[in-house]
Amino acid sequence: MHSLDSAFLRPGRFDYVIPVGPPDPPARLAVWKRYLGQANSGIDIDRLVAATELFTPADIEFAARKGAQVAFDREMAHGRGEPATTEDYLTAIGEVRPTLTTAMLAEFTEDRAQFARL
Repeated sequence: MHSLDSAFLRPGRFDYVIPVGPPDPPARLAVWKRYLGQANSGIDIDRLVAATELFTPADIEFAARKGAQVAFDREMAHGRGEPATTEDYLTAIGEVRPTLTTAMLAEFTEDRAQFARL
């Protein structure tokens, strides 16, 4: 919002400015459940949610796919029939760089206070 011309954001141009921030823990839980699907049995989803605080839904999707790929590669190499584990996903999370930063969240909070009109 800071990069937009202030005239563009004057009241009357838009009736509503609705801030949509990063996913909170319940939203991240829903995203993880969506991308884990039926493979979530035995997965400690709460640990995944806690480890993805600065992640966008797209970041979570990437980490979920990466964790599943690790399990697939292991299966192809060893053929043990082991599903993806919580550790597979936590390792993937550690290898994914979150899109968001704490500075971005602070800027969002400032923008929300200054520009939000519901």
